[in-house]
Amino acid sequence: MKNRSLSLLALIVVLGLVGCSISTSVPSDQVPPGGILRSEKQRVTLLDVAPADWAELVAGNGAFAFDLYQAIRGDDGNLFYSPYSISLALAMTYAGARGETERQMADTLHYTLRQSRLHPAFNSLDLELASRGEGAEGQDGGFRLNIANSIWGQTGYSFLAEFLDILAENYGAGLRVLDFANAPEDSRVIINDWVSDETEGKIEDLLPPDSITSLTRIVLTNAIYFNAAWSHPFEEELTHDGAFNLLDGGQVIVPMMERTEYSGYAEGEGYQAVELLYDGAELSMVILLPEAGRFEGFASALDAERAASILRDIDPQKVHLTMPKFTYESGFSLKETLAAMGMPAGFTFTAADFSGMDGTRELFIGDVIHKAFISVDEAGTEAAAATAVVVPTAAPTSPVKVTVDRPFVFMIRDIESEAILFLGHVVSPSA
Repeated sequence: MKNRSLSLLALIVVLGLVGCSISTSVPSDQVPPGGILRSEKQRVTLLDVAPADWAELVAGNGAFAFDLYQAIRGDDGNLFYSPYSISLALAMTYAGARGETERQMADTLHYTLRQSRLHPAFNSLDLELASRGEGAEGQDGGFRLNIANSIWGQTGYSFLAEFLDILAENYGAGLRVLDFANAPEDSRVIINDWVSDETEGKIEDLLPPDSITSLTRIVLTNAIYFNAAWSHPFEEELTHDGAFNLLDGGQVIVPMMERTEYSGYAEGEGYQAVELLYDGAELSMVILLPEAGRFEGFASALDAERAASILRDIDPQKVHLTMPKFTYESGFSLKETLAAMGMPAGFTFTAADFSGMDGTRELFIGDVIHKAFISVDEAGTEAAAATAVVVPTAAPTSPVKVTVDRPFVFMIRDIESEAILFLGHVVSPSA
């Protein structure tokens, strides 16, 4: 059996902020290209964040996750992205936003906490997520959830010390100095190489050609890599070819996995929901399976409140689950989407106000680029296969049958915090 049952990467957001001239507030020209301009502040790891702030942050991130889902879901194929990664990268950018730009970003991204509380709350959640996997039984990297931030700035450009302090204290990020002005292509390659390294080669060429120009002044990046075994792996010998029903009424034949285990389960008007735990029982995948012919109606009505209601209804039950193996990638620019969702000022040179970064009004967001990769199969480590996550005391009953043979929505979530790390849907496993 392979050492991996889910190898899941999502990257990420890159924000290129472009300026037309060099400011003179706090010089960084003493740091050569390739060096790191560090705040004197260290990352704060002992935090006194109110539970209400944590809950408010997670609720806001969840609301944005589903707002974005409705904005980009379309009807032209599979979708996968990390709303948490996007929220995190934009939060670093938000630290430098002021005026109407700050207000629009807060409204669109559901940042309801004031800045002095928002960034510590992100830090606290990030540190909590970093602790996940300590209870996993998997061997040889059976559980990994790695989140990395990095900021890349033009050599000689001036950034405010207050801005660098926020990034250092709450996101653990120093500013890596590059020479966008004279070597934009070399700078793009360096950033793409960092992304590839942080995602173990699963995300390549995040920044496409010409996305970095001589006018680029700062790029903010976030990468998430997740690799975990199921708490109850699927047996490979039970995998068989089966039909998956497409939205247009056709079918494709794909490998279908099978297992009968106690799993989280809920059902309601027009859907079934199944929760599959990962090794350690701290994170899970939740599959939302609409009834045949009702995917579009279900997906179009899905929001944070609806998802939370479904998750509250989940209880352990014996489930005979049949679901496809699948692997695919997603990638897109979010510039036009985010502007249409309510934050156009940040993308408009004449309106943007990121004076909290450099003390000027010369910066604006050039683009927000996101890429994601997911692969789901039946394999897992031996230790993971021996882990029992849910052992109900109720009397045995016949298992609920769930056959995921038609388009479905799924999410990867942290159970304790309720943070939604990844969100997507599958309309064709063979795409």
